[in-house]
Amino acid sequence: MRGVDWLQYRLQGIDPGRNVFGSGSGVSRHSNRIGGRLMRTLGLMLCSIAVCVAAPARADLRITRDHGGYVTEYKTKYERIRARHERVIIDGICNSACTMVFGIVPINKICVTPRASLGFHQAYYDKAFTFGIKVISSEGTSDLMAYYPSSVKDWIRRNGGLTPEMKKIRNGPELWKIVDPCPEDF
Repeated sequence: MRGVDWLQYRLQGIDPGRNVFGSGSGVSRHSNRIGGRLMRTLGLMLCSIAVCVAAPARADLRITRDHGGYVTEYKTKYERIRARHERVIIDGICNSACTMVFGIVPINKICVTPRASLGFHQAYYDKAFTFGIKVISSEGTSDLMAYYPSSVKDWIRRNGGLTPEMKKIRNGPELWKIVDPCPEDF
């Protein structure tokens, strides 16, 4: 047997010089090769499944130095976090649009560390489009306020409402009326 037939048998792992149907033939060796490959593949699949099950299903978002930005970008970001059931740890500065986290992510998925600091102000248009002048957006401010839960709105009201200037709240009893402190292991 030569030519194409011989090459096909060799590619399949069968020795064409042996009796294909007898015991100890190339077929049984071929079967052993398939069985070995199948076992290795099955083993790798089981290991992969074990790693996926053992690994945490979600990640935490840790906010450490976020000065805000475009409201639409924060809406998208926090809606994605909410959909994934992730937690948010405020471990530093969370100003401006960053504070929208309280209106989008469930409050029981948010906590603050002793380094937490929140900053609230009226929404304004991007200064790049207003020649560096801060131009307040009443529509943007209303949109921002619509997202906040009543605990945030109450704090803002008690502190004179939103103004063009940043109003800050740092970690402590006032902040804990809005959101719980993180457990010690954070």
